[in-house]
Amino acid sequence: MSRWLCFAVSALMMLVSVSVRADLPATVSRVKPSIVAVGTYEPTRSPAFRFLGTGFVVGDGLTVATNAHVLPASVDANRRETLAVAIPLGDKVNVRSAEKLRSDPAHDLATLRIVGPALPVLVLSSGEAEEGQSVAFTGFPIGSALGLKPATHRGIVSAITPISIPRGNARELNARQIRSLGNDPFSVYQLDATAYPGNSGSPLFDPVSGAVLGVLNMVFVKDTKENVLSKPSGISYAIPVRYLNDLLY
Repeated sequence: MSRWLCFAVSALMMLVSVSVRADLPATVSRVKPSIVAVGTYEPTRSPAFRFLGTGFVVGDGLTVATNAHVLPASVDANRRETLAVAIPLGDKVNVRSAEKLRSDPAHDLATLRIVGPALPVLVLSSGEAEEGQSVAFTGFPIGSALGLKPATHRGIVSAITPISIPRGNARELNARQIRSLGNDPFSVYQLDATAYPGNSGSPLFDPVSGAVLGVLNMVFVKDTKENVLSKPSGISYAIPVRYLNDLLY
């Protein structure tokens, strides 16, 4: 490759990178109104809303997508506890009641139905993310401590990897790994961006178009892929959006 051609390729890559960075602020401003906190509400509790994870609005504006593991196993009806979402509105939070609509435990996805006026929606991508592709996600990292202020992180898809990695000795596989390998093996997006507890359920989106490419997952995938590690790796993962499309449609 000639020196001129190398220079031209480098210049083009720099222009693409600059374009992505320039577009991201506008995309974030479009994405944030669709981000909600998922949790439970109990009127006599302090705080009344208990944060469990992130969700985002899709479809008709009253449907919220999140991870299945974010939802509580049950609510205490005797204490008037209900499933709910919290919508940040400046320095205030609007809490709306919700009910579970559908669930896909195999891919750790779920949808909720909320009451009230429709909210802005995110568009789901009909395609797949590629290795090396720039991505971003918005949610509530450590929301119970840092507050319900949507935060955005960006990075790239560093790999497309199986959810379970077979071990040399079958005795090293736990029950969840065995089920995922034997029943419905699938691949997830490995990200070089750092996510935190509370980011579960955040939308992974294209920084330019805002189209959702996947759903962040901080428990289900890590437990499957990293159970032999003594310390968390810091690697983040997302479930490809095609499984959410299947759940919705």
